[in-house]
Amino acid sequence: MRIGVPKEIKNHEYRVGLTPASVRELTGSGHQVLVQAGAGAAIGLDDAQYLAAGATLAQDAAEVFAQAEMIVKVKEPQPSECALLRPGQILYTYLHLAPDPAQTAALVRSGAICIAYETITGPGGGLPLLAPMSEVAGRMAIQAGAVYLEKSKGGMGVLLGGVPGVPAAHVVVLGAGVVGTNALQMAVGLGARVTVLDKNVDRLRQLDLVFGNRIHTVFSTAHSVEAAVLDADLVVGGVLIPGAAAPKLVTRDMIARMKPGAVVVDVAIDQGGCFETSRPTTHADPVFVVDGVVHYCVANMPGAVARTSTFALNNATITHALALAGKGWKQALRDNIHLRNGLNVAEGQVTFEAVARDLGYAYVSAESLL
Repeated sequence: MRIGVPKEIKNHEYRVGLTPASVRELTGSGHQVLVQAGAGAAIGLDDAQYLAAGATLAQDAAEVFAQAEMIVKVKEPQPSECALLRPGQILYTYLHLAPDPAQTAALVRSGAICIAYETITGPGGGLPLLAPMSEVAGRMAIQAGAVYLEKSKGGMGVLLGGVPGVPAAHVVVLGAGVVGTNALQMAVGLGARVTVLDKNVDRLRQLDLVFGNRIHTVFSTAHSVEAAVLDADLVVGGVLIPGAAAPKLVTRDMIARMKPGAVVVDVAIDQGGCFETSRPTTHADPVFVVDGVVHYCVANMPGAVARTSTFALNNATITHALALAGKGWKQALRDNIHLRNGLNVAEGQVTFEAVARDLGYAYVSAESLL
């Protein structure tokens, strides 16, 4: 199969779909890989490394899309990229369709086979292609929150870990999944007072066994979320319903009653966000203020640490890329139910139930197309 890797064009997005090591895996299996010139240059992966791994270079994205049978990316295709997709072409990337009707419509029109990293499941449960970026985003959420708590950045002027004689900041983490766990690890390490909320008591029990009295675990209800948020200096939103829009756990009224200069970091913004006041931002303009509360809602947070993120992502994506290239999409999806769960749009149909429900499309099962 001929596989194409375009340069990412989203604001301040420097990750790349395939590393030279991943290219070598594919070319070693008999596939051709076409990489847009300069696709990895910003993170130290120069064209010479791709050539040495067996890739050929394309001068622009149009050439990549025109020649490739499968496109491997990181972020969802931008409108100019959607226009380059064609019927039957495989698109393998993050999509986050539920909060993005325009992209969904464009992919439906394209007739392409669109497989989303974030809905591919794992044998032991979980979302293994989403997990590495969730780990990065969870850790970054605390770094970003600590910065924007500084007075010069619009925050209340609080040091996350405090100092002797002065209380540490209160960090509230909504969701005890991969994002939440990595966020609380960082927050605990910096000496913050940490509260984590989740509806899964078994998960809270696991965290209690690991962290003991260094964190407070609370069962998530509307009442407990409100109480925690109103006492918080920093709130990290890390809730997820796979493939669907994120639930709005924090209302506009709660935001209005938070401490002036408090910070919220909405890691769920890719799926629409879990704060009613959230809207997507970029690394170029990452924050806005609502009712005195600083909102950090960057939709591609891991792009800020693009080299780390690229290698972590490729570790998770290469196995399925090899299967898709080696077997073709239909056979690969027949053989692996977990990869099949990644099919969101195919041949003009929406094949992921939560996306169809949230955006008003007729749902067509992946199995019916195989």
